[in-house]
Parts: sequence; structure tokens; C-alpha cells
Amino acid sequence: MTYPSRRAGLGVLLAVSALLATAAQGPAHTEKPEPWVRAWGNNSAGQLGNGDTLDQQTPSAVRGLARDDVRQLEAGGGTGTNAFAVALLNNGTVQAWGSATRGQLGDGTTTSRPYPAAVAGLSGVSEVAAGLVSAYAVRNGRVLAWGNNTSGQLGDGSTAASTDPQTSRPVSVQSLNKVKDIAAGCLHVAALREDGSVWTWGRNNEGQLGDGSTSDRNTPKRVAGLQDIVAVAAGCTHMLALTADGTVKAWGRGANGQLGNGSTTASPLPVDVQYLNDVASIVAGSNSNFALLDDGTVRAWGWNNAGQLGDGTTTTRTTPVPLPVLTGVKAMAGGWTHTLAVLDDQTVVAWGNNPNGQLGDASTSSSLTPVTALPAGSGTTRVAAPLGWHSSYAY
Repeated sequence: MTYPSRRAGLGVLLAVSALLATAAQGPAHTEKPEPWVRAWGNNSAGQLGNGDTLDQQTPSAVRGLARDDVRQLEAGGGTGTNAFAVALLNNGTVQAWGSATRGQLGDGTTTSRPYPAAVAGLSGVSEVAAGLVSAYAVRNGRVLAWGNNTSGQLGDGSTAASTDPQTSRPVSVQSLNKVKDIAAGCLHVAALREDGSVWTWGRNNEGQLGDGSTSDRNTPKRVAGLQDIVAVAAGCTHMLALTADGTVKAWGRGANGQLGNGSTTASPLPVDVQYLNDVASIVAGSNSNFALLDDGTVRAWGWNNAGQLGDGTTTTRTTPVPLPVLTGVKAMAGGWTHTLAVLDDQTVVAWGNNPNGQLGDASTSSSLTPVTALPAGSGTTRVAAPLGWHSSYAY
């Protein structure tokens, strides 16, 4: 046995004395962050999940949904009447809330609901996605879909009416397996398979399916010429794909520079986003895009009418530009005309358009630069926003 030296013993006594003195002054106050998923902005369809339909200019708790229980959250909708959200829980089940006008809550009804409840019969889910009025889940490598199907975006070989009872419960997407990731645009979908190939279906008016045409398709087809893809991201009518070597491909609508190739022309085939290397992750808003680089910096391009790119201007960018005001970004989400980011200290910031309080700073004033929605230590690690509307989520 080794005994402490006299000097060490004296140190222990001093330390104990200090602790007793601190205890005499009363317990230290450490404020813990609220445990709930938070939501703010427009709430006219109950998509904030707090039990009512009032807009929120600051983050409010989603009823009964703890942040630590949520693996992924995705927001959908394109108007104040069809907005909704879906959350994948750690136990593999899925919850949904908000508008059900097109069966997008997946419970077999078209009854809207301002609080989370289970999507019928879903378990063992690994990924979810939300489009304008439809939603998706990956289970055992296969894709399930529910909601509106007028453009074939459910991928089951039909274009059933949006009020068809069958589309308000999950149906199987045809002929697709070994899927590891999925991304939903407004009315189209892309699935990334384990072999690095990308498959698309649904609306194709801007060439967003990447098959060289502008014809809608109600079953998946592989995007030719793409290989070694590690991530996909969907804008409203365009797509991004991150390659294994850290570069980015884009296709679909280009009128707002969202393809990043220096033009404003649509492309029904993948093109290279210019001046991008060493990309770690990609994020697509409705018509704007963001790339997080390996060095922690951010590049942005595309539509910027409300300052949603965050470069301090309202100038649309046809190639990526740096965002020097953003540092320590861990995650991002792009909405219709606003953007969210989580910093490494768990601060949530937002910028862009703000008519419904979607920036979360207790105002309805738009901002060309980031404002704080949640403070440091908020517990937040991820954010979400719908491609077509004005709501925000943090979890």
C-alpha cells in the first residue's frame, strides 16, 4: 500500500475545506436545456406540434417529443394548409403531425392533427423524408411512401388520387432495395443505394429526375453516369449528390443558379458544381444550396431573394460563395426562403425571410445575417425546415 505524502495530505484537506465552504454558500445553479424538440414559425396547420395553430416567433416544445428520443426529423408542406412534419424515433417507429389533407400523416385518414402520433404500422425504420404533400421511410433497405401521388411520387407504379385511402397509409416503392438514404423534393424523390447509385421518381418538369427527360415517372430509375455517391440532397425541383472524392453534382431547375455551374439553365442530366472540393456534407433549400467543407467553412449558391444564402446580400449566386460570418457549423437546414444552422456550442442561428417568425428571434423582421434562435448549450444538434413553407425545427 502506498500512502500519500504530507504535502498531498495537506492538499486533500484544503480541497475538502473549499468544498465545505462552497456548500455553505448554497448549491451551484446549473440550468439544463429543455429536453423537448423545439419548433417555431408558421403553425396554421398545427405543424409545430404544440397542440394549437398559432404562429410562434420563438421556439416552443413539440408536445411529448423528447429530443433524445429522435433520430431524424423532416418537415414538409408548401402552404399554410398542407404543412406537416415526421420524426423517426430511436426505436425505429415514426411519428407525424400537422396537415393530413393529402394523407401525409400516414394514419389512414385525412384528419389533421397538431401533435405527434404514430404512422400506422411502421417499425424498424432507418431513414425518413418529407416532400410537399407526401412522406417516405426506409425499412430494411426498402422504401415506403404515403400521401399525395398525383405525380407518381409514391413510386408504386400508380398515380392514385390524393384522396385514395390507400395512399394515406404506407405503400411500397417498386423494385428498389438496399437503400441507405433518401431525399424528397417538392414532388420528386431520390434514393441512394448501398452501391453508391442514385435512383429517382416522381415529378420531372425541370429535369429533376436526372434521366435526360422532363417526363414524370411513377417507378424508380437509376440516374445514369453517377457512381460512388455518398449523400443526396433535394431542393424543391433540383437535386444535389456528394461524391466520394468530395465534389458535388447537381441537376434539375437552374433558373436561380441552384446548379452552381455558372448558368441559370435547367439540366436534366448531372453537371459539376463549380469551385467545390473537400466537401463534407451538402444541404439543399427550396432553390438554394450549402456545402460544409472539411475545414469547417461553408459555401452557398442559388436563390437569394430574401438573403437566405447568408452572405449579407440579396444577390442570387450561380456559383458557390464563402460565408465568412459562419464558423463552427455542425448542421444546417434550408427552407423556402430562410436557413437554419447549429453551431458547435449548440447555438441555433437563422437568417433570411421571417414573416411568420421562422427565424425564432421573437420578431417578424427578416435578416441578411444570422440571428440567434436558441442559445449556446441548448442541447440542439440538428435542425429542419420545409422546402415550401415558413416553419423551423431544432432537436
